[in-house]
Amino acid sequence: MAGRLAGKRVLLTQANDYMGPATIEVFEAEGAKVIADSSDLTRPGACQEVVTNAGHVDILVANLASANYSGVTALELPDDAWHDTFNVMVHPLHQLCQAVLPQMIERGAGKIVVYGSATALRGLKTVTAYSAARAAQVGYVQSLGVEVAPHNVQVNLIAQNYVENPVYYPPALREKESFQASLKRQVPLGRLARAEEDARFALFLASDESDFFVGQAIPFSGGWVQR
Repeated sequence: MAGRLAGKRVLLTQANDYMGPATIEVFEAEGAKVIADSSDLTRPGACQEVVTNAGHVDILVANLASANYSGVTALELPDDAWHDTFNVMVHPLHQLCQAVLPQMIERGAGKIVVYGSATALRGLKTVTAYSAARAAQVGYVQSLGVEVAPHNVQVNLIAQNYVENPVYYPPALREKESFQASLKRQVPLGRLARAEEDARFALFLASDESDFFVGQAIPFSGGWVQR
């Protein structure tokens, strides 16, 4: 069986972190050639360099995340924490898309999948910078999605929360009874999603099966957000 991404070249950012490893495993099992980038995309010119070095890109998976979600109120939030969050998650998204879209538009085909956050869709205390940056990603995807849809390029975002990864939910935290109780209160499904489940959703958005999805921010949160 050839696989749903047979012959497709996928550029994946922050490949070693967050949703990176699960995405590589799932996409390669479906026949994709994954160009796994782990460089610092906050450097001037880094995004264009990554795309140029990748060459032909059928699918961009923008895995842009930061562990700097502060945990302090907006009144206490330092300026550098605010700016750093946007420098990691917002500016590289635009620069990556700006660099990769010309070749996709020229071919009349392409997919851009963004791993975003459900905190852009539901208020949460003490994460103002993080939530604002994630909301900026949503607005960007909605606008860019309708802009490039006539060229048969689909741009969509997974608005996720409560997905297993060792940064946001380290094993020691997951084992605590207090966390398990909180999980059952906060998430209607009462559990974390497996990273593979999230990556398979990204696989759907990266495949030809999702051609009619345009500029969507789709919750993936076990019912924490309903929209």
